[in-house]
Amino acid sequence: MKEAILLTSFTTWKPEQPSNSSDDLMDEVIARYPYRDALHIRRKLPVDFQLASRRAIAAIRAVRPGAVVCCGMGERRTSLDVESRAVNGDRILYTPVNLEALTAGLAMTGISHDAGRFVCNQLYYDVLNHLQLNGPGHPCIFVHVPVLTPDNRGAIAADFLMLLDRVRSLIQHPANAVA
Repeated sequence: MKEAILLTSFTTWKPEQPSNSSDDLMDEVIARYPYRDALHIRRKLPVDFQLASRRAIAAIRAVRPGAVVCCGMGERRTSLDVESRAVNGDRILYTPVNLEALTAGLAMTGISHDAGRFVCNQLYYDVLNHLQLNGPGHPCIFVHVPVLTPDNRGAIAADFLMLLDRVRSLIQHPANAVA
């Protein structure tokens, strides 16, 4: 579905974690996003370098979304961080999205240039690579989500919902997506 946005989240990776904030955020999206019919949510990807990418790419092939928004937990982060790039060895892949425009005016959202060296980075790299190999025109971002608390949950959710609106706009007006 060309108008669809595929959203992904992760499950936990430590036994003491009651949940993963990227997946907790999906509850907010499901409850509050006005265009839920255009969303395809692939929740609780395994925290596994190969399985997470395989399952996300399988969802991309099945859904054929107009955009992909992958989310992961950023335990030490305090805001939503939209990642500019993913790294695999000496190779770096950048999002085709103009992140400055995407995040402009959002109080709890910033741009990061380090997706880490764990499964989040690998998933982002593999999804960007898959989309690039299968033709241009697919906005794709990765968002690190801080631990959600009663103090930040509302503001984080509001910013994320605005990000989704802006990604939806990019699908409808692809010329605005390019950095």
